Amino acid sequence: GQVIKAWDIGVATMKKGEICYLLCKPEYAYGSAGSAPKIPSNATLFFEVELLDFKGEDLFEDGGIIRRIKRKGEGYSNPNEGATVEIHLEGFCGGTRFDCKDVKFVVGEGEDHDIPIGIDKALEKMQRGEHCVLYLGPRYGFGEAGKPKYGIQANAELVYEVTLKSFEKAKESWEMDTKEKLEQAAVVKEKGTMYFKEGKYLQAVIQYGKIVSWLEMEYGLSEKESKASDSFLLAAFLNLAMCYLKLREYAKAVECCDKALGLDQDNEKGLYRRGEARLLMNEFELAKCDFQKVLEVNPQNKAAKSQISVCQKKTKEHNERDRRIYANMFAKFAERDAKEAASKTGVEKAVDKAACEKGPKTPGPE
Repeated sequence: GQVIKAWDIGVATMKKGEICYLLCKPEYAYGSAGSAPKIPSNATLFFEVELLDFKGEDLFEDGGIIRRIKRKGEGYSNPNEGATVEIHLEGFCGGTRFDCKDVKFVVGEGEDHDIPIGIDKALEKMQRGEHCVLYLGPRYGFGEAGKPKYGIQANAELVYEVTLKSFEKAKESWEMDTKEKLEQAAVVKEKGTMYFKEGKYLQAVIQYGKIVSWLEMEYGLSEKESKASDSFLLAAFLNLAMCYLKLREYAKAVECCDKALGLDQDNEKGLYRRGEARLLMNEFELAKCDFQKVLEVNPQNKAAKSQISVCQKKTKEHNERDRRIYANMFAKFAERDAKEAASKTGVEKAVDKAACEKGPKTPGPE
């Protein structure tokens, strides 16, 4: 969009290091206006272009999914979570193609078709007809498990070419009544648990997250509906916390536990998982408090007793490490002060010695 249209179209099809020639008709160059003084009106232009390097669009600002659009899509609408999409994709690892297919699936459930979570995430940013290249880091690819079916090793980086052929958006929360939300909550809870058991934690997060998006802000419920809604929300927050612990996103785990405990302040799992997250964040005293509350709820919880011992040990180690750091720091300060004092004393002695050697002045002849 910052250069002539021909460059936008042509460069999008190039690979790094490629040299190409572009013959650009006026409507794809400077048109009837030209570009004075060098380019006249309605000029056809010829360019030799070498693509030295490029930086794609970082879709989630974590470097995990980089997109390079080869053909822009139509309109402004995007698939949402739960949308049914039809795509064509080709997958590459280390320059070797391992997958090529047309497939129809539900966004958030691509793993059921051997499609990594990064594709699901990227589709929510695409328009109908868009053709793009996606560079997926291991977190958004097949992760630590790899994909033996395709010969993909653990933590492999992947490249996909994806074309979004068509899609049908899923209902938004405001388009569903309470009964439908509760029915669907049961479905996605089961699906999320299936993904969790398979170690597909990002996929599980999507499913449990749907329950939260549907029910967290639902008001005007009957007593029966409210009880069912709270039950689903409590399970969703607890399960999300467990997923985030597995994903090492401890702050998010704490946040989900806080919400679970807002629904049930004495929930044993909520207290324990928040304690785990805080322990892993080196918040030892807060973690110990959570584990102590677990014991108030269930004095027989052996894991909580063990974790309290861990917190105490970690706190002691942390304090000892701090003492060593401060002791070394003060020792260095004392050493520096001693050197400065010695240096100052040496200068003073030298001055005194020079004064003595010079002696009193002898009066000259008048």
